Amino acid sequence: MYLRSESFANGQPIPSRFAFARIGQPVELAENLNPHLAWGEAPAGTRSFVITCIDPDAPSRRDDANQPGKTLPADLPRTEFVHWLLANVPPDCTQLAAGSCSAGVVPHGKRQPPGPPGSVQGRNHYSDWFAGDPDMTGDYLGYDGPCPPWNDSRVHHYHFELHALDVARLALEAGFTLDDLRRAMAGHVLASAAWVGTYTLNPALAGTGG
Repeated sequence: MYLRSESFANGQPIPSRFAFARIGQPVELAENLNPHLAWGEAPAGTRSFVITCIDPDAPSRRDDANQPGKTLPADLPRTEFVHWLLANVPPDCTQLAAGSCSAGVVPHGKRQPPGPPGSVQGRNHYSDWFAGDPDMTGDYLGYDGPCPPWNDSRVHHYHFELHALDVARLALEAGFTLDDLRRAMAGHVLASAAWVGTYTLNPALAGTGG
């Protein structure tokens, strides 16, 4: 099974139109389009797909994130940041067009993000990141793209993963979490594939692949 994208090459920088923010003064909101994804050669018995996008390079401590005069060192311990959880994708769906599931930043989060018929979308970690910000707080469902801290010394890697499942539907409601998804998928994954892009908002690192 394979996963590919026409939006960026595997292991290369993600264009800013597929990000939540781009370099500005210091940053500005971007188009926040989901990238194109296509896949094929799923194993026999595939009855649905799951798509995720996770950044494993998120800082484990955020108190210095985006703070003038501060720098997040590259060796700071890291954790996962969820950007997209999409489940119950029908087996005859083999492609998502760029911008078909997300277009633009929605303050307080998308409530009913578009997706393939019958699919369900989970809660991404902007829900936690913006907690307490009156202008942005809310439940962020569906895809929201890269926005790593602009003072981070590490280029972030965004892992888009496709999982072929032997069940037609996982018992998940809109707004499910990554832990919910992993529990529901356990024992049902027939095959997986990945496509990775990089992104940074640190001008000193811009243009590097990490």
